Amino acid sequence: MVLENGPLLASTTHEAIYDRFTPDQKRWIVFLVSFAGLLPMFVSATFVPSIPQIAKDLDSTHAVVSLTVSLSILASAIGALVWAAYSSFYGRRWMYLWGMPFLCIGSCGVAMAASLKSLLFWRFVQTFGCSGGIPLGAGVVGDIYKLEERGTAIGVFFGATLGGFAVAPFLGGAAAQYWSWRNLHYSVAVWGLLELLLIYLWFPETSHPGTLGIDKLKRRRWIHITWVNPLSSLWLLRSPNLFAVMLASTLVLITDYVLLVPLAYTIGVRYGIVNEAIIGACFLPNGLGNFIGAPVAGRLSDIIVRRWRKHRKGVWFPEDRLRATWIGGLVMIPLSIGSSGLITTYVGGSVGLCLNLLCLFTNGMGVDFVFNPIGSYNVDVARSRSAETTAASAAIRSLILSAATAVVIPSIEHIGVAWTNIIAAVLAVIGQGLIFLTIHYGDRMRASVDVGFSTTENS
Repeated sequence: MVLENGPLLASTTHEAIYDRFTPDQKRWIVFLVSFAGLLPMFVSATFVPSIPQIAKDLDSTHAVVSLTVSLSILASAIGALVWAAYSSFYGRRWMYLWGMPFLCIGSCGVAMAASLKSLLFWRFVQTFGCSGGIPLGAGVVGDIYKLEERGTAIGVFFGATLGGFAVAPFLGGAAAQYWSWRNLHYSVAVWGLLELLLIYLWFPETSHPGTLGIDKLKRRRWIHITWVNPLSSLWLLRSPNLFAVMLASTLVLITDYVLLVPLAYTIGVRYGIVNEAIIGACFLPNGLGNFIGAPVAGRLSDIIVRRWRKHRKGVWFPEDRLRATWIGGLVMIPLSIGSSGLITTYVGGSVGLCLNLLCLFTNGMGVDFVFNPIGSYNVDVARSRSAETTAASAAIRSLILSAATAVVIPSIEHIGVAWTNIIAAVLAVIGQGLIFLTIHYGDRMRASVDVGFSTTENS
């Protein structure tokens, strides 16, 4: 229960729970969940460059095959909610073990698809199976790291997963150009099988003892199956502060999609790049920015939490972590995406291409400077339901992003790449405004709708 008129009070009585694992064990656990968190990003981002080859093999059109992208977004949203909700009852480990078989079977089904209907079905199964990677991973990090260490660990986790989002198109493009899209999905099945083996052999349950739903049952069967409503996680977003930071992170992430989704039609066409592998390589600077930016942003947010807590003589405000978003939300993101639009429009040749790649790198870092503190904040304020909070935010964010992505190319065709990018920059600044309001009125926002927020004693 949050104090209605004040901050969450400091205490160290709960911190011993985070000493269950040694530092080396914690690093290994973060590696495993990062490896699993890469899968949904990889499965999503490697598919798009393969669409022309898939359409040719299945005797269909690009537009029809592209329906699988929208379907996978839906599957990802549903899957994240399902795996997160059940992880609060059965535990993180079991959800990984149940999800990976769906991925492996779905990947083999996609690789063997002989018609559009079978492709759509197996693509849904494939995406559903791996969609728990990010919410479960965020929950695991919240389970094993203390408040002041959590941002750095989540930074490493997000750096790996978001970096994969930018590296994957290059690999997908190279596979489409030089290999086979079917073999690519067989490879994903092997990856899922390896992850399943690693989880089974070396991944312990990380949920705090006695907190799982199944632990609270007085009587249970040897095989106990319980219905858990996956949509209940969405009800967490009735909290004004959780909804505000979800919307802010979505507006920021739109800039990534505005730059990356139409890249073949903007940078590719403007600078005469037609090779799919080279176009995929243009995604790499953004991935490098993600990979570098996430751990830096995480460490910065931990430093800010400790500094403000010390300044208040031990009193903790969860919203202090959001102060780490300023440099990304107000400087790096608006400047990078706005500049990219202007450079693409007015600067040609290798100079224009190099400047655009620099903008992609800066945007990747900037997005993480916002996305990482928000992800850590979601874990901080609702640690016992951190996977569900992350999943609910990801589900709504996916739906908004799917709609936003659909209008990117039409917008570029009607008003040009410069104005489209400038609009995205303005939206990012609006998102930062929401974060500003959350920082200054967070205690009142939490008090207005209490969804079971953490205190220092249980965060």
